[in-house]
Amino acid sequence: MLLQVANLCASIGGKEILRGVNLAVHAGEVHAIMGPNGSGKSTLSAVLAGKPGYEVTQGEATFGGQNLLGMPPEERSRRGLFLGFQYPVEIAGVSNVNFMKAALAERRKHQGLPELPPADFLKLLREKMALVEMDSAFASRGVNVGFSGGEKKRNEIFQMAMLAPSLAILDETDSGLDIDALRVVADGVNALRSATNATVLITHYQRLLDYIVPDFVHVLYQGKIIKTGGKELALELEARGYDWLKPAEA
Repeated sequence: MLLQVANLCASIGGKEILRGVNLAVHAGEVHAIMGPNGSGKSTLSAVLAGKPGYEVTQGEATFGGQNLLGMPPEERSRRGLFLGFQYPVEIAGVSNVNFMKAALAERRKHQGLPELPPADFLKLLREKMALVEMDSAFASRGVNVGFSGGEKKRNEIFQMAMLAPSLAILDETDSGLDIDALRVVADGVNALRSATNATVLITHYQRLLDYIVPDFVHVLYQGKIIKTGGKELALELEARGYDWLKPAEA
């Protein structure tokens, strides 16, 4: 089991958002989490990644058999958890190449591996930039500084490709993308899929799942996963919305 979430409850600012989430993710799987605004999708990704400000009030989450919630965010990253942000931030004064060099060095250090020689690092950098159709000129630019929305999302997938995480959580990575950028991002995610890693896609829209076919689709509603199915569930949600799935007491 790569990720096991059991009865996870969490709040922010005293407001309960997650009300007992249960989720099991194995290596080799792609999971899609869908749901209306305010259902807790982004909160779930933030809690799993260790974003400050959220309070876990009940439940547990393990990652590779270890207590995920007890790890600081940087330890979660070193162990192979990657979060793709809905709104990637700009980091002025730090180039993409230096950012990735530092991040990859930390990842390899945790794995007991030496830092890549400069020539090998630059070769890897070029390969992964080509994977998401990024111009090599972006390597010397500040992280996401002046990037368009689509360029920022490509940069997220490029970072994911460089770090080769065992678990990637992509929080609405399709938000604001035109059809060409969506295809490039999806192609990158598909190219990185393997039997040893897993991806959790958080999305509002079925269109992303035309490009990245999930093994499981989960509906998160009012802080709980209330239905799980195959890719056909996403199509049904697109056609019928979420109201038909509301619990009787909602």
